[in-house]
Amino acid sequence: MTVLDQFRLDDKVVIITGASSGLGVSFAEACAQAGADVVLAARRADKLTDTAALVEQAGRRCLTVPTDVADPAQCTALAEAAMKEFGHVDVLVNNAGVGTAVPALRESPEQFEKVIDINLNGSYWVAQACGRVMAPGSSIVNIASILGITTAGLPQAAYAASKAAVIGLTRDLAQQWGHRKGIRVNAIAPGFFESEMTDEYAPGYIERMLEERVVLKRVGAPAELSATLVWLASAAGGYVCGQTIVVDGGVTIT
Repeated sequence: MTVLDQFRLDDKVVIITGASSGLGVSFAEACAQAGADVVLAARRADKLTDTAALVEQAGRRCLTVPTDVADPAQCTALAEAAMKEFGHVDVLVNNAGVGTAVPALRESPEQFEKVIDINLNGSYWVAQACGRVMAPGSSIVNIASILGITTAGLPQAAYAASKAAVIGLTRDLAQQWGHRKGIRVNAIAPGFFESEMTDEYAPGYIERMLEERVVLKRVGAPAELSATLVWLASAAGGYVCGQTIVVDGGVTIT
């Protein structure tokens, strides 16, 4: 096996949450191009059709499962649907997430709880459901954020708290499951990438961050983040366990 061969996901089954838009679409396409069959999960089931088409264009099989990750029962049903269709689950990408930019003195309990329910609790419920059926050698990749590590000039208490918690969850699941179950658990902390969340930022915010905080002076390309995902999911990342890989163009060093 060559070094490049180790990055393949041939005949693996990958579950991706939040697969209806943004980075989830890029993750699905990249995993399919690396040889995996893909299970797509999102609340907006109608928007999964386009993502499924990208997987199938890469020559791989695809299953779409409408899922609200905040509901533990739906997370269990997602893992069961994948097992029924493919017989195994090898990789989980916990990508589903929402964000708010509300000043802390004005954020309502409902706003805060919604972010925690999806970003943190949802990651846990899906990981739990998949951890029950995954075989040794499997991999979980949680999508955290640099806002779990640093700040970026916006009032994002709920989002930052949820992503910091995802990083802690990643470490704990890695130490629980790494030896006992043979499941590697890692996280990626993206910086500024185009997504539905960045579309909601105030005009000029991204430009200011690029000037003041991003060493490389540009937003990241989705393919750059997807390459990191494939590395962590594949045999190439086989000795990486419990880590949060920062992909941010240098934000966290400024």
